[in-house]
Amino acid sequence: MIPLQLPVGIYRNGTDYQSKGRWFDSNLIRFENNTIKPINGWRQKSDSSITDVVRGACTWRDNSGNLWLSAGTSSKLYVYNISGIQYDITPTGLVSGRVDSTSPTGFGNTLYGTSYYGVERPVRDAPLMATTWDLDNFGQNLIACSVDDGKVYEWTLDTAQVATQVTNAPVDNTGIIITAERFLFCLAAENNPKLIKWSDREDINTWDPLATNEAGDLELQTSGEILCAVRVQGETLILTTTDAHTAQYQGPPYVYGFDKVGSSCGIISRKAVSSIDQGAIWMSEGSFHIYAGGKVQNLPCEVSDHIFTNLNTAQKSKVYSVSISKKSEVWWFYPSGDSIENNKYVIYNYKENCWYIGDIERTAAVDAGVFSKPVMFDTTKLYDHEIGFNYDGSSPFIESGPIEIGNGDNVMMINSMIPDEVTQGEVYAEFFSKFYPNGDEYSHGVYNMSNPTDLRVTGRQIRVRLTANENTDWRVGINRLELKQGGRR
Repeated sequence: MIPLQLPVGIYRNGTDYQSKGRWFDSNLIRFENNTIKPINGWRQKSDSSITDVVRGACTWRDNSGNLWLSAGTSSKLYVYNISGIQYDITPTGLVSGRVDSTSPTGFGNTLYGTSYYGVERPVRDAPLMATTWDLDNFGQNLIACSVDDGKVYEWTLDTAQVATQVTNAPVDNTGIIITAERFLFCLAAENNPKLIKWSDREDINTWDPLATNEAGDLELQTSGEILCAVRVQGETLILTTTDAHTAQYQGPPYVYGFDKVGSSCGIISRKAVSSIDQGAIWMSEGSFHIYAGGKVQNLPCEVSDHIFTNLNTAQKSKVYSVSISKKSEVWWFYPSGDSIENNKYVIYNYKENCWYIGDIERTAAVDAGVFSKPVMFDTTKLYDHEIGFNYDGSSPFIESGPIEIGNGDNVMMINSMIPDEVTQGEVYAEFFSKFYPNGDEYSHGVYNMSNPTDLRVTGRQIRVRLTANENTDWRVGINRLELKQGGRR
């Protein structure tokens, strides 16, 4: 009896054969305490329609205990109450942006003499990113900024009123954040990609630096462009297209001190970072990074080939990250292949130190905390997540890479499998066999789990695929295979 005890996490780098002895593919599953279990499902939270696509969301509780959710699209700003009722609070005169990232082409977009008359020119300038929103709460009020509008807005909880522009605040910003010390930061302010301006403490309407206040500004020493910021323990982390900086409150006269904490770690999109207890984690171009212990480190990823060779780089500005803190997970939704919208996800479990992958279409998300469940958007709907086991017709599964005896030079004959499930029969198995890594593959099954499950599988290497037989809270531990070693031919 050979235990099918594979390390936790998915391994998807290099060739298929390089994933031998590991899990290779998955959908809608997670690893928890060395067992395989399904990710919980979702249900629709609101019946209200959404104009365009949500690319920014936040939740907060007001002083009366009411719960709010805000969401921004390329042309609208919404809030929802606890019941999912939607209110349109789009500021008057909001400059609409783009649903999709676009590449500037045409006359005047490249060097003189390039290409031929009447032929569309190649891209010279950077692509125009899909429109995102930075949303945060200042006390019980909502603060909002759309990257393409650039103005800072405040909404004061009156559902009959729209959000209004913050008095005296800078314009032409690409984002905002409220620091832990309750300053309002404007990022890439006044159309300067390196400039940060902040208001007086506890006063978002005072911006002129005087001896009597703590308003101020600073231009980062960076070769990149400021894209976003996130609160981490005791400081604010600022991420650019090339590096990372922190802002620490020091008090008058300088108010904030700034330190560069990482190079060659630029973030891939404005929404690709999540804050966790240890610091922050984000997706970069071709890799992942973590800020912890005062410095930025590369985060090894065992599925990076799978992600970055399939990422639709033309739409990378849509990559969106959310922390599911109760499960010690950080999720990234991203567009794969020729998909225009986010259609896949990758998850890093920082407790188990492993990765898993799958397919879910989500454009924005917020962790539980204010609301009892995480909330997520697809292109048209709002959902509660981590609830029940409804997957809109999809089924959770996990599939191994090649499994072999020794160096794989002997044929093995599998006669049976003894399943290890919490409740037997909730998962079924399929087997695939090969005699050579690039040889023909033969399928065996589907096998409904019994004790034991009779099999007739022969090959130098085999793979196993476990699929949920029903949408329940199943668990799979260490299945065992009864096999015999054959010859080398």
